[in-house]
Amino acid sequence: MPRPRVALFVTCLVDAMRPRVGFAALATLEAAGCEVVVPEAQTCCGQPALNSGDHDTAVDLAKRTIAMLEPFDHVVIPSGSCAGTIRCHYPEILEGDPEWEPRARAVAAKTFEIMAYLDEVRGWHPEDVSLPATTAAYHDSCSGLRELGIKAQPRRLLKSVEGLSLKPLKGEETCCGFGGTFCVKYPAISNAIVEEKAVAIEATGADLLLAGDLGCLMNMAGKLHRRGSPVRAFHAIELLAGMGEGPAIGEEG
Repeated sequence: MPRPRVALFVTCLVDAMRPRVGFAALATLEAAGCEVVVPEAQTCCGQPALNSGDHDTAVDLAKRTIAMLEPFDHVVIPSGSCAGTIRCHYPEILEGDPEWEPRARAVAAKTFEIMAYLDEVRGWHPEDVSLPATTAAYHDSCSGLRELGIKAQPRRLLKSVEGLSLKPLKGEETCCGFGGTFCVKYPAISNAIVEEKAVAIEATGADLLLAGDLGCLMNMAGKLHRRGSPVRAFHAIELLAGMGEGPAIGEEG
């Protein structure tokens, strides 16, 4: 299989709040045979602006990001929401622009959420990654699930982690209440939603909570912590990179 030159689009939250996810993504992509570049010029993909109705800023950020990503064979992102913005929404907001719509569609076609990329494009599964006997519940984040069809891919990858077993989570496809700017605009509704999610997670009896979007994970981990729950939260890519025994989200270390 040829060695692709891949742009790792780290995302704002990973860069600012959980760089371990970026390092885990880098490690797994290199293990999958990719030449990985982290473009230093990357900024926000524009999703918050787009969700807030700031069309002009979203378009400006989209054009900047497209130009930056064009030289690469593939673009890989450890977030369904950011990947969905580039893959699904860039062509929409640039539709009708004779220069930028074709460029947006070309970049969108080679942009992937990391679980889908590792599983479906590279055919990679982790080897020699293990944990002490551990159970986990998996939450399907909204954008990854509904825009990109991310569902089976992370579960297939996680089956290769020795010692890890997944437990069914009631409402695994139900929103956690984060929703990007939604949790800021409607905090009471957001809190009620994540409270229900936390109760469902605790009911599984799982040791870990896993997902593929850091925003969702921070939201759920925060609620679990405030409830005094022992459930620890990780981005799934951390476990796949053999980093599942380090500090969980919200823990010091």
